[in-house]
Amino acid sequence: MPVSASLLAASAGLRMASLDLCADEYLLLLARRSEIASVSRVSHDPADSVLWRQARRFPANRRGLESVIATRPTLLLSTSGGGRATSLIAGQLGIRTLMLGYPASIAEVEANLVRVATALGDARRADAWRRRLARLKANPLPQRDSIFLGGGGNSLAEGSLGAQWMVFGGFRQRALPGGRASLETLASKPPHIVLRSTYRRNQPSLGQRWLDHPLARRSTARTIETDGRPWTCAGPLMVGEIERLRGLR
Repeated sequence: MPVSASLLAASAGLRMASLDLCADEYLLLLARRSEIASVSRVSHDPADSVLWRQARRFPANRRGLESVIATRPTLLLSTSGGGRATSLIAGQLGIRTLMLGYPASIAEVEANLVRVATALGDARRADAWRRRLARLKANPLPQRDSIFLGGGGNSLAEGSLGAQWMVFGGFRQRALPGGRASLETLASKPPHIVLRSTYRRNQPSLGQRWLDHPLARRSTARTIETDGRPWTCAGPLMVGEIERLRGLR
């Protein structure tokens, strides 16, 4: 049962439950406390969510309708979709659904902010975030050859949403075969900047051992660390991280 913004704006007692980490971000950033029924359990984990302290004020759901319904929501919010069956069952229970979809561009992130704010009854709640985005757009920085480096050499595809955010920070993501960096790349053709994610840095991983190789440590690339948690969704929380990175560049 698709959500109608006009109906939601007029409805009383709105209680929204978000079903995944990326939806949690929009809800926690835009909703009032009384409007939040529950968030996904992932958001309670400091290793995954920048907003974990805020998220822990609310019940955690496991995305299944049983755990969600227990918190008495009037609206389900998702970015990864819940399947047609979820929407149908929710509709039969009188619960509306708002499925945002994963954004492919920063413009879609902004549009999602407006959609959620509108669903909460006031599109103006997104205005502060839109102003910060506008400032980033209006003040571009020269782009430096860069490689985003996650665990095990995982990087970003050129033109991806993450790479678009990098541009706002003054970093130009280098095109890489298979979207992965390698020891050979860092040693023989180092970029100007390695933007290294701190996501679960202390978690043992065979895929990350090559980063401790002497050749990798001797690379001439400048390493700048970035909080890897906002990059998971590459949503509105990226605004603050990009603002921070611009100051380090």
